[in-house]
Amino acid sequence: MKIMIVDDHFVVRSGLVASLELEEDITVVAEAEYGECAVERFLETTPDVVLMDLQLPGWNGIETTERLLEAAPEARVLIFSTFARDDEIQAALERGALGYLQKTAGREELIHALRQIAAGQPYLPSGISTRLAGLKLEPAITLREREVLALVAKGRANKEIAAELCIADDTVKRHISNVLQKLGVSDRAQATAEAIRRGIIRIEE
Repeated sequence: MKIMIVDDHFVVRSGLVASLELEEDITVVAEAEYGECAVERFLETTPDVVLMDLQLPGWNGIETTERLLEAAPEARVLIFSTFARDDEIQAALERGALGYLQKTAGREELIHALRQIAAGQPYLPSGISTRLAGLKLEPAITLREREVLALVAKGRANKEIAAELCIADDTVKRHISNVLQKLGVSDRAQATAEAIRRGIIRIEE
């Protein structure tokens, strides 16, 4: 089983490599510190499972998962994070991740989760699975909607957003209308604040 680790902490990656490769049938074939280079590394090494942190600089784990699956639909992703809110876990699953596991999990559970994901089977700890099933979850914000939101947060007018993204003004209006509805807010300022609070966009964007 070939594994790729996407995590911005060298010590975490090193520890995972050492632990995983104690298994005779597991090899870590690639590591990526940033989401932006994860897609390229995946295409170079074609791992069976990608072990993906959520809190990454630049593209976060959710965006990286989405972009990875756009480039390689066969990719199998296990989110492996210190902490994630239920809506973040759900967003990662909606964008194509097959499972989620906290970094506090034991080694045996991690190995079990990786084998499940490698076999194309979803994996969620029972407690998280139960919580997600009981949530009334909003539709996911798409990649294009996040791009529009990031420009709205910078104070761009619709025409400026349309020009920057090479789309029509009416398309921008439709994306903003969809975002307002999905976030449950009534104007652009509220949408920006809510998107930042949820981690959908970052202030530095």
